[in-house]
Amino acid sequence: MRPLPLTPEGRDQALERLRASTEPGRELDVLVIGGGVTGAGAALDAVTRGLDTALVEAQDWASGTSSWSTKLVHGGLRYLQMLDFKLVHEALTERGLLLTRLAPHLVKPMAFLIPLEHRVWQRAYYGAGVTLYDVLANAMPGRRALPIHQHTSRAGLKKQFPQLRHETAIGAVKYWDATVDDARLVGTLVRTAVSYGAHATSRTQVVDLAREGDRVVGARLRDLETGTDLEVRARHVINCTGVWTEDVEQLSGTEGGLQVLASKGIHLVIPRDRIDGDSGLFLQTEKSVLFFIPWSRYWILGTTDTAWDLDPRYPVPTSQDIDYVLEHANEVLTTTLTREDVVGAYAGLRPLLQPGTKEGTDSAKVSREHTVASPAAGLTTIGGGKLTTYRVMAKDAVDFALGEDEAGRRPSVTHEIPLLGAVGEQVARQRMRGWRAEHGWTEQLADHLLHRYGSLMDELLELIAEDPSLAQPLAAAPTYLRAEIAYACTHEGALHLDDLLYRRTRLVYEIPRRGLDAAEEIAGIAAPLLGWDEERTRSEVAAYRRLAEAELAAMDQPTDEEAARLRSEAGGLVEMLDLTQQG
Repeated sequence: MRPLPLTPEGRDQALERLRASTEPGRELDVLVIGGGVTGAGAALDAVTRGLDTALVEAQDWASGTSSWSTKLVHGGLRYLQMLDFKLVHEALTERGLLLTRLAPHLVKPMAFLIPLEHRVWQRAYYGAGVTLYDVLANAMPGRRALPIHQHTSRAGLKKQFPQLRHETAIGAVKYWDATVDDARLVGTLVRTAVSYGAHATSRTQVVDLAREGDRVVGARLRDLETGTDLEVRARHVINCTGVWTEDVEQLSGTEGGLQVLASKGIHLVIPRDRIDGDSGLFLQTEKSVLFFIPWSRYWILGTTDTAWDLDPRYPVPTSQDIDYVLEHANEVLTTTLTREDVVGAYAGLRPLLQPGTKEGTDSAKVSREHTVASPAAGLTTIGGGKLTTYRVMAKDAVDFALGEDEAGRRPSVTHEIPLLGAVGEQVARQRMRGWRAEHGWTEQLADHLLHRYGSLMDELLELIAEDPSLAQPLAAAPTYLRAEIAYACTHEGALHLDDLLYRRTRLVYEIPRRGLDAAEEIAGIAAPLLGWDEERTRSEVAAYRRLAEAELAAMDQPTDEEAARLRSEAGGLVEMLDLTQQG
């Protein structure tokens, strides 16, 4: 399999294939709706079974829930409290696959501390929990992905996390999970699927589902880049749209399907030097779980869990949200964090699956966390789940869509398929010493590059060979190379400036003011590669400035209603349609 780039030309070719699906004998086998982690995983699962597969996303890849997560690949330690060993083992198995086989370049081991205040019962309770966590993780075949847990004394806790309040702590339990750049994982899944033959097109929204009698046989799409409509035919349509699940289901003309509620979670990004600690922290609050997660040059602090019934396109952190996380962080730290320490903040919506399915819906309860259902013949919907188990969710969705017999003839093989950049990752690490010497890169920058690209570094270096200036860091954001912006345009499917600042990099929350200071420089690199003239370039910068300023203003508002109103007034660079008004 040869890695294929995601390009505007490739997007056009995918749209042509979708248009051709209405011709006799040329219908697709599978149309996947939704380009988050589940949809991208489903596209990869389907195409590697030998199915002619298309993937469509209304905005950019991972632009919804899948780019605003806690950045963890984990087994779900809290589920042990519910004695759900099967679910934890499943998640830990997937964590192990990602760390050792599927995406070792993207997924990074991370140690976490659970501070203890009671010498006997709490140490025994958490010790037994993480022991079982390790046992379940090590039940999978192959080498152990992560070290086993350790018990740490009060002195050891103080050494590993000096700025944690230790007055009542008697020690800690140290265990391992992993972190990932969620948006990069999704983008890599999409590229991998395309490299195996899938047809993928972003900024392409489903506005209706095509029906013959009671069966869904395809969809009507709107190319949001041009405003044109097209019809697509497919034997199976799989709905992976998260918080938009019910909107898509309603296009089928039935009352069946899954019920999904949105819950908002926010995270803060704090400079690494503001908190003295080597490991992550896992703490429980009265409303949610509080994580301190080392993230490159930063800490990610979160999260919250509040109901959201406003426009799902525009969740933003409010002033109240930010103060809540800071208050709880300051309760356990010896230092005091203030709003001035917050480099960035972000909010995302979790699609919470409600119990049961709508009346008359064929469904399979395949996990505590996710369910697959068919509200109409030809249409499969999957809801719930989490980032770590995306591959299992994708497999379950495709199995369900195909039916038992066909799924048996075409079994899933994604547990054996490394994502692009994984094969040869260790070789790239060995070669990095020479690349560092040639280009003058720091050790931190080298680690950053390897963690993002793995063996795809060769493609990045080809761009630098053509234009040596790309080996230099961005002036306004020196933790990224100019080559990374060029690569996002030539290989990773970026179409707009917000794609580059929000998801191909994470500058929207890694530098102050939503990355505005880097916007013009990044647009200047992207313009010749994406064919923007001066007017288009100015328009992209102005549109991004409008978005960034609206989000900054929204973060000063006390309530979701006020924050969402300010954010919605700025709209999007390419606006999604309201599905409730379609069909």
